[in-house]
Amino acid sequence: MRIDSATSGAAGGVPRLDSVDGCPDHLLDVAAGDLWRHLAGPTLFQVAGRPAAPLFVSVLLHGNEDTGWCAIQSVLRRHRGALLPRPLLIFVGNIAAARANVRTLPQQEDYNRTWPGTPAPATPLARMMHEVVEIVRAKAPFASIDIHNNSGHNPHYACVNRFDETHLHLARLFGRTVVYFEKPLGVQSGALAAICPAVTVECGRAGEAASVAHAAELIEAALALQHFPDHPVPNHDLDLMRTFAIIKVPPDASLSFDGADADFRFRADLDRLNFSELAPGTVFGTVGNGGRRRLDVQPANAIAAAERYFDYAHGEIVLAQRAIPAMLTVDPHAARLDCVGYLMHRIGCDGRRIVE
Repeated sequence: MRIDSATSGAAGGVPRLDSVDGCPDHLLDVAAGDLWRHLAGPTLFQVAGRPAAPLFVSVLLHGNEDTGWCAIQSVLRRHRGALLPRPLLIFVGNIAAARANVRTLPQQEDYNRTWPGTPAPATPLARMMHEVVEIVRAKAPFASIDIHNNSGHNPHYACVNRFDETHLHLARLFGRTVVYFEKPLGVQSGALAAICPAVTVECGRAGEAASVAHAAELIEAALALQHFPDHPVPNHDLDLMRTFAIIKVPPDASLSFDGADADFRFRADLDRLNFSELAPGTVFGTVGNGGRRRLDVQPANAIAAAERYFDYAHGEIVLAQRAIPAMLTVDPHAARLDCVGYLMHRIGCDGRRIVE
């Protein structure tokens, strides 16, 4: 039964939150790209379960990342006709972008940069995300999971915005590889971390059955978990990293990944460097058009603010310090909309950097 309804801009206009009691069975066979035919816009589903604190899951914050929606469908099909182990709150985000199979439409803000904590809290989308958070807060959630895909070659991994035991235990349900990050701001997991254990999971490229299965397993595990352990996650159970830099191309600069002339000519296999231990001197590409342009490398935390990241001698873009990259992309559109990728270093369970 629909308990609150408003016209949203399923075509990409000003978003309005729709709230639905339960999740209709017919949606369990609807592809992400067809949700616009059935939903008015961003929708919060409140699915009943056994008496317990609810699990909150957000999907389709980026329209071309459908693994989360497919995983939700898998979980709800499995429990069709039965009560869930705990209530489930499902936020389905950018269905207008899902219709076009793009991250965001040209006129839209990013649905995962507008949650509380965003530098632009007064936009219509930010106000809607604030509304979602307040509804979820009132339900005293057990945990929060935000499910994403990425455009480059990456392993599956979890991300946390708070470095404490409950968040790490939740991340460990997904796998050993966990990234602690503080920027970008305005992300779902950052907003929900102030309320409950929260995690973002990166499930590789969209359209892979193994990614859907992995995300569904995480949801099932969190639904079934009665409480988080009260002891620290053992050191040997986690492979921890911290983001310290965000690699961006200046808005007025050109880029390519296929050798075409541009201000920044990145190597075609750049994403194959993801989650590798890279030594100083690793080449990311070359600088063209006279070699005067420089990447906009932004510190991801205050500790990293004064560090140097790349050298540009002899026209090459060369890593200046040891680093582990993540989410390096070879998709020019993704690089423009978000970033080229991130640089990380290893940390221990105490949060301190491990110096190689």
